[in-house]
Amino acid sequence: MIRRWLHKVLGKPSGPSKPRIYPLEQHGIRREGIHSCALKVTRTLKEAGYTAFVVGGAVRDLLLNREPKDFDIATDATPEEVRKLFRRARIIGRRFQIVHVYCGADTIEVTTFRAHQGEEDEDRVTAADGMILRDNVFGAQHEDAIRRDFTVNALYYDPVTQEVWDYHGGFADAKNHVLRMIGDPATRFREDPVRMLRAARFAAKLDFHIDATTRAPIAELAPMLARIPASRLFDEMMKLLLSGHAERGVRQLRAEGLHHGVLPMLDAILDNPGRQKFLHAAMHDTDERVRNGQSASPAFMLACLLWFDMQEQFERLHDSGLPEHPALFAAMDDTLERQRTALAFPRRLDGTIKEIWALQARFNQRSGARPLRLLAHPRFRAGYDFLLLRARGGDSAAELAEWWARFQDAGDDERNSMLKPVGEEGAKRRKRRPRRKAAATDSGSDA
Repeated sequence: MIRRWLHKVLGKPSGPSKPRIYPLEQHGIRREGIHSCALKVTRTLKEAGYTAFVVGGAVRDLLLNREPKDFDIATDATPEEVRKLFRRARIIGRRFQIVHVYCGADTIEVTTFRAHQGEEDEDRVTAADGMILRDNVFGAQHEDAIRRDFTVNALYYDPVTQEVWDYHGGFADAKNHVLRMIGDPATRFREDPVRMLRAARFAAKLDFHIDATTRAPIAELAPMLARIPASRLFDEMMKLLLSGHAERGVRQLRAEGLHHGVLPMLDAILDNPGRQKFLHAAMHDTDERVRNGQSASPAFMLACLLWFDMQEQFERLHDSGLPEHPALFAAMDDTLERQRTALAFPRRLDGTIKEIWALQARFNQRSGARPLRLLAHPRFRAGYDFLLLRARGGDSAAELAEWWARFQDAGDDERNSMLKPVGEEGAKRRKRRPRRKAAATDSGSDA
């Protein structure tokens, strides 16, 4: 009670109240590098008498000569005050309100400075292990800075003066490629265990090394991730796997001991040499696509991650006597539902995942009109890319992938010469089936 009274009277300690200010000559970030919509938002807020800065990842990336993905704004205006200044703006969020300001197809996220709350604050609600359950209070800029996770994410850029404001040494850490937690790492990780995943993701994305003090509590606190909602874990893992640095990110997860239990499907893949090659081929391909400015699909990545689980379930059902097609569709449904309990991916992705999987058997059909029908399938490209990964990972014959690569680009005469005799593939499948059942009878599993 005495501490709470003192904080109310004298103000609670919240780190440095004055920033170190770096001029343009030192940081090199010019306003021309800021998105035009972000400039418009900061200018409008300032003209209305408010403070406004570009904040977080955009400042960090510009400082590192990287192209920012988003430009977020922090201000001392309340959400309602921000919304009234812009014709196209809306307030979103429950735990903490933010404002989306729209400029054509672009969206700028505007947040009000938030207070960093200590354990004694009445409005702060935490669980017994320290995880924050409610933290929703506006504050001053220096309080907003200490609330952020890593020093390199707590940099503020003023487009008018072209200054960078730094409360926690993030400027030096960015130059030295160090990822450092603001405040006591153990406390901050307990407040929000997802910060451990963010540490791994940022270290991989930025090619930074994690400060030793920041890293120290991760191994002990990693089990707290089990308490994070599955939907939030899915969002964080997709950010890592679709970041363009998935291979490095997964290595970082393993180095920190965070892969077990976070993404259960990774456990079996990363600990199985036969599956590792396929997964790394999938991550490498996705990284290349992202770096080349091409789209990367969460559904495609999930199809890769869950492929072996689905195959195992299919073999169990088929060997138990269920016909091939019913066994396949039952295996797909079972696999997706089982994994959804641990990783809450949206059901809208199910259709694409299933189509990619179902197409794999059709690539074996190379006679008659079936290859031409498959070429016209709307998911052919995704299915074919998946087949290529299987061939690179040793899960499918390289000859099959090479055949389809040629068939796509061949003329009519060459395509006709490439087609297999009708009935040949069906006979091969009929010959294989008794051998699989015999093996299951002898060993109790599919050889």
